[in-house]
This record gives sequence, structure tokens and C-alpha cells, in this order.
Amino acid sequence: MCSMEELTGVRYRDEILDPYVRPYAGAIGNDFILMDDNARPHRVVVVEDYLEGHGLERMEWPAQSADLNPIEHLWDYLGRQVAALIPPPRSLDELVQGLLRVWSSLPTSVSDN
Repeated sequence: MCSMEELTGVRYRDEILDPYVRPYAGAIGNDFILMDDNARPHRVVVVEDYLEGHGLERMEWPAQSADLNPIEHLWDYLGRQVAALIPPPRSLDELVQGLLRVWSSLPTSVSDN
């Protein structure tokens, strides 16, 4: 999978679409529709060509549609909780530990919503 380095269309194709999405789509069959977002690496020509060449259908999203993607609500909740940590994280390790604490105490109502 991709590291924290910048994701490019080629990496998205080679490290995500080809090894994970295409086999999963094959297992699902004709009902498969890829749900990604409007991130630049997802919309470049190399990705469009790959999806078309493998017969993979993509769900279309309007621009700036975070409210339509449920994971964005979870990211928002986690971000607000981490930002409210006392004392605030001062290093990457403290940030990771704080995020793990917030995640482990995540109310089911947030994840269900």
C-alpha cells in the first residue's frame, strides 16, 4: 500500500487499483462500482484509461462532495477530538498515541452514523 509519500496516479493504479480493486471487483461481478473521491490522483488520464480498459465503473461524485462520503464525517470527528487533546501533542509519536486513544474511545454512534 501507499506510504505517507505523495500519491500519484501511477502509484494509485499500480499499488491500489491493480492489486486490490481489480481482484475485488472481479469477485463482486457486474454489481461492482468503485467509490473513490475527486482527489487528483484518482482523476488523471492514466487512472481513467486503466478503469476503462478493465471495464471498472466508477461512481461519479460532484466536486467538493465531502458530505456525500460518510468517511469524511469520521475524519472530522477524529480531527476535532485530537485537536482538543490536553496537553496537545508535541511530536509525531504523541500525535499517534493521542489518535489511538481517541480511536479506542470512539462512540459507536459516531461510527454508525
